[in-house]
Order: sequence, then C-alpha cells, then structure tokens
Amino acid sequence: MSHIRKSFDRRDFLRATAGTTVALAAASVTGAAATSAAAVSKKNLSIPKDRIGIQLYSIRDKVSALGFGVVLPELARIGYKEIEFAGYTQNTSILGRQITLPEIRTLLDDNGLRAVGSHVGIGNFRSNLQGELDAAQILGMPHVGTANAPTNVNTVAGYRAAADEFNVWGAAATARGLKLYQHNHAGEFAFATDQPSVRLYDVFLKNTDPRHVYLELDIYWAYVGQYRYPGFDPAAYVRNQPYRYPLFHMKDGDANSANANGFDIVEFGAGDLPYEKFVRDIGPRASHVGIWEQDTAPNTQPNPPGSLGAAERSFTALKGLLG
Repeated sequence: MSHIRKSFDRRDFLRATAGTTVALAAASVTGAAATSAAAVSKKNLSIPKDRIGIQLYSIRDKVSALGFGVVLPELARIGYKEIEFAGYTQNTSILGRQITLPEIRTLLDDNGLRAVGSHVGIGNFRSNLQGELDAAQILGMPHVGTANAPTNVNTVAGYRAAADEFNVWGAAATARGLKLYQHNHAGEFAFATDQPSVRLYDVFLKNTDPRHVYLELDIYWAYVGQYRYPGFDPAAYVRNQPYRYPLFHMKDGDANSANANGFDIVEFGAGDLPYEKFVRDIGPRASHVGIWEQDTAPNTQPNPPGSLGAAERSFTALKGLLG
C-alpha cells in the first residue's frame, strides 16, 4: 500500500502525540468501569469481544486531516477490528487527489480490518442505490445502511410508506448478498402524531420485511428515546427479534437532567447507561457487532491525541465490559 501513503506516517503520529498520557488517561477514566464490568457474567454474551468496531464519524477530524492511510493503521493498533464508514473521502491534499474505494480496501486488508457497514444518506438510496451497493461490495462490507430517520412524516401512514420504500431497497441489497439497515436516533421512538398511542418505531418494525430490512440499534439514542417517550425497554426489541439487529452502536451517556435528552454523550465507560444489564438482557440467541461511537469525540482534549485518545480509552472500557 506504499502508493497511497503520505509523508505523515506512524512515526510522525507518535511524534505528534508525544507527551500525552493515553495509557494513564485510560486507566483513570475506565478503571472503575472495568472493575464494575467484571461483575457481568461473560458467558453467553452475544456481542463478541474480538470484533469491536468503530464508527469513523467519531474520529472524523482525524480522517479528514490525516487520511485513511494514517487512521486505519492506528485503529488496528488500538485493537479495533470492524470499521463502519461515514463517507469515503479525505482531504485531497494528502494524495493530491481523492482516495479511491479499492485503495481504502487495500488499507483495510493490509491492517487486518473489516468494513462492517456504512452510513449513507437516505437520498443516496433513492438516487444511487446500485452505486452504494457497488461501493459496499468493493469494500467487502456485509451491511450498508442509513442513519436518517425513515421519514419526517411522523404519522402511521408516513412510516408505513417509508417501510415500503425500505423493503424495495432491502430486496435489492439482499439480491447483492448485502443487508440493508436503519440506524435510530431518539425520534423514531416518538408516538405518531395522528395516533398518539402508536410508537413510530413499532410501525417501521412491523411493516418492514425481516428478510430484507435490518436495524442498527444505537443504544444511547434508544435510552434517550425511553427517557423522552417512556413505555419500552430497548433490550426487549433485540430479545424479541435478535436476528434483525446485526449491529449496535455502543455509545455512552452521562445522566443530566438539564439536557432535554436526559444524558450527555461521553466516552464509553464514563457514563450512566445500564450497559451491564443491557448485554445480559438481550440474550444469547444471535451475534451482534458492537461499534463504538462518540459524536463529541473530536472535542476531546488534549489534542493530540484528541478523538483518537477517546477511541483508545473507549476501546479499553468496551473490552472490559465484553471480555
């Protein structure tokens, strides 16, 4: 992969982060969480400890500034195995042009990483479905999805129509050997504006074809949904239809009553979400890839390492929970 390296290599990365104490910070931030997590029975957990993934949106600043040729080897060093993309571009000054999908695939393969999924704008599925499926196959990923709500029409009919649209896209993905997924935020757990007793997420789940449409449960946003629109248990959705949830977003939240969402997004292991209970309650009937995400990671200080420091500490805490 020498043809896609830039001058900023691993030695430069270490030089740039010299003087930081990532390991010490990891111990201070995650020590308590790792100790607490030891109480969780590690038998029959359905989230493999050796397949921990990362959503690249968490370190979007590093991807943009340093490029995939620096970031992917660093993630492999930390211990991440699965990569979920949030776009396939980087700063063109790194190579003098945009990186190509085959070049990204080479970087993944060379570093023992696997593309597990990608967040794609819902409009891309409408306008360029086969192109997005092509990209997924080039990168070798088994899943491709969107983090957009199924629709902004928050009625039962609106969500049924969205389910019909997802069924068409999902069937096309299935025909290519891929799984289409939708990633939730809190709004999907709201109640329909025309039928206040009906939860929108339930309409989507009921009307999408389980053979073709899958879900990526963002655990943080599910608990925000529970806080804002009470009456459901996030783990129950997985327990009731385990094979529809191949992917999780393992994002942590610190309780804050001053936040309308009930929680602030924090590094994994530094929050209050009941992850120990969740990983027990979902049951062992299917395997789910746990993907770390922290929307706020680029604000992490000191910088460097910034978001990569958050990625390392969060990996340590996830390993402690699942290991």
